[in-house]
Amino acid sequence: MNYSFSKDNDWLLIITTFLLAVFGLIMVFSSSYVIALYEQGDYYYFFKRQLMWFGLATVAFAFFMHFPYLSYRKLSPYIVGFSIVLLILVLTSGISVNGAQRWLQVGPLRMQPSEFVKIGIIIYLAQVYSSKQAYINQFVKGLLPPLIVVCVILGLIMGQPDLGTATSILFVTGLIVFFSGAKFTHLIGLATIGASLFTVLAVFEPYRLKRLVGFRDPFADPVDSGYHLIQSYVAITHGGLSGVGLGQSVQKLGYLPEAHTDFILAIISEELGLIGVVFIFICYFIILVKGVLIGAQCKSPFGSLLAYGIVFQIAVQIVFNVGAVAGLLPITGIPLPFISNGGSSLLVSLVSIAILANISRHNRKVKRMKEDVELSA
Repeated sequence: MNYSFSKDNDWLLIITTFLLAVFGLIMVFSSSYVIALYEQGDYYYFFKRQLMWFGLATVAFAFFMHFPYLSYRKLSPYIVGFSIVLLILVLTSGISVNGAQRWLQVGPLRMQPSEFVKIGIIIYLAQVYSSKQAYINQFVKGLLPPLIVVCVILGLIMGQPDLGTATSILFVTGLIVFFSGAKFTHLIGLATIGASLFTVLAVFEPYRLKRLVGFRDPFADPVDSGYHLIQSYVAITHGGLSGVGLGQSVQKLGYLPEAHTDFILAIISEELGLIGVVFIFICYFIILVKGVLIGAQCKSPFGSLLAYGIVFQIAVQIVFNVGAVAGLLPITGIPLPFISNGGSSLLVSLVSIAILANISRHNRKVKRMKEDVELSA
């Protein structure tokens, strides 16, 4: 693998991604130093942990950006198998926090395997459906087998429980199936089954139903189901256009729970105002548009589905998080990509973009070689 600064690298995608990740580091410190001092006796506790993950993620980014993406086709069965093993380990020997058993302790690192499963399932589905193009319209032979694997994974994730992650994987699976060329009638049937499954899972637990209903009118229950959203509204309103200044948030002083994780966007809005939020959205726009173009330009069906899957996963997480903070969607606990505190999420997000950058690099090499052949002819 060549680690040189190749002209084939997609520098706009790479620079935008790291700009967002570094901005996230700054905001993790700004939004967490008060609670870090209160809970851990160290202003920098959460920042240092996120910085450590950022260092690991940067090394991983350099590796995966140069690792040939076509190699994942042979590795996909092992990747999805390893994903299932990790999820089983979580249920058997995972760490429970606030009633949810979603983490594994690996030395000094606490990792969330469901984050790694997100990219693993995308690689698996891209490989399987790209190889089934000849009979993709046959439900039993084409569509169904990979979906059984997805259902097993969703069942293990719901055992934690984690409806937010399960729902995001369900959405991305549906979008990959759509872009693989499945029949419209099959898509409608799968969408109906998925919606029905989501409804059953949502109403099965009272706290989930509270979240689904509470976001519509948070002031109906301001001390329980509506509390997070009301405090988010206060932060956003307080920030206005230009914000109250970096580090000057009031809501992070114990008023807004999860200020450095799920609701970090509310703190950004309070401290940096609409200007800070627009900066984030511009970066996301560049990343997502670049991702779609990379998928469209890729000549390999596997590469196209892989690129689309990565873009969809990031987009779904953005929509879920922003929607929850703004009161447009229920609170699902989905982190804001590249920005929210959470090492596993940051690592997987950067690795995902590294794979996307590798596909782009391959596209550019193929295009350049084709142009060279045409010039020499």
